[in-house]
Amino acid sequence: MNRKVTVVGGAGNVGATVARSIAEMELADVVIVDIADQKAAGVALDMLETCPIVGSDSLLVGGSDYAHSANSDVVVITSGVPRKPGMSRDDLLNVNFNIMKAVTEQVVKYSPNCIIVPVANPLDAMCQAVLKLSGFPRERVIGMAGVLDSARMRAFIAAELNVSVENVHAFVLGGHGDTMVPLPRYSTVAGIPITELLDKATIDRISARTAGGGLEITQLVGTSAWYAPGASVVEMVEAILLDKKKIVPCSVFLQGEYGVDGVFVGVPVKLGARGIEQIVQIKLMPEEEAAFKKSAAAVKELAGVIGV
Repeated sequence: MNRKVTVVGGAGNVGATVARSIAEMELADVVIVDIADQKAAGVALDMLETCPIVGSDSLLVGGSDYAHSANSDVVVITSGVPRKPGMSRDDLLNVNFNIMKAVTEQVVKYSPNCIIVPVANPLDAMCQAVLKLSGFPRERVIGMAGVLDSARMRAFIAAELNVSVENVHAFVLGGHGDTMVPLPRYSTVAGIPITELLDKATIDRISARTAGGGLEITQLVGTSAWYAPGASVVEMVEAILLDKKKIVPCSVFLQGEYGVDGVFVGVPVKLGARGIEQIVQIKLMPEEEAAFKKSAAAVKELAGVIGV
C-alpha cells in the first residue's frame, strides 16, 4: 500500500470512524495521531487486527508523534473540542482555533504536499484558519460539511417519501451552521425535484431539521455526531485518493465564485487527485442567493474574530 492517510485526533469518535473505514476499504495505510498517545496506539492496533477479518492489507500505526505521518497524501483534522448541549458551533471558535495552530504546523512540517480535510467546528472558520496557517493553495484545503448536511437532508427526504436513499440527491450549500442553505429545487428523487413531490410546509420542515441536524444529535447523545460525519469524510477521501472526479458539496475558499470573495463556504466541488479540481457554479434564484450571501457573511464575521 503506497497511499497514506493521517487522521489527527484519530482516537476520538469521528477520527476513529474515519480511520477504521479507510483501513477496511483498503484505501490507504492509516496513521492515527492523537495527544492521547496510548489510546491512539491501542485504537490503531485494534483496527490493524481487524484487517485480516475484513480482508484488508492496510497498515495502521498510532501515537502522538507526527513523524509517522510523514508524506501523507491526505491529512484529516478531526481534533477539537466537541460540541456539548447548549453550545453553538461558534462557541468553539477560539479554543479550536488554538488547536488548529498547533496541528497545522506539524502537518505542514511532515506532509508539505498533502491535501488537508478539516472537520472541527465551526467548520468554515477552521478551514480558513488552516488555509492561512498552512500557506497551501486553496485546492488543497477542503472542509467536510456539505456532504454531511446533504446526507442528513437525503435521509429525511427518503423517510418522508418512503423511498430508497439511493434515489435521493440533495444539495445543501452555504456555511456549516444555522445559516446553511438547503436547495429543494436541486434536490431530487430519481431525477424528480422534491418540489413536485412534497408540499412547501413539508419541505420547509425538512430544511429546518437539516439545518439543526447536528444540534438534534447533540441533544440526544450529549456530544457531537460521529458516524455520519466520519462517513462523509471517507467519501471525500475516497474521491481524492481514487481520482474519482466526484462532485460533492464541500467548504472551499471562494474567490469571486457565487459573488463571494475571500471566505470558505459550501458549494458543489469536483474532487480528484489534486483536491479541488473544479468549483461548480449553479444558478441561484434571488432568495437563494440572498440566503447564500447571508451565510457567507456569517462565516466572514467568525473568521474576522480570529483574524483569518
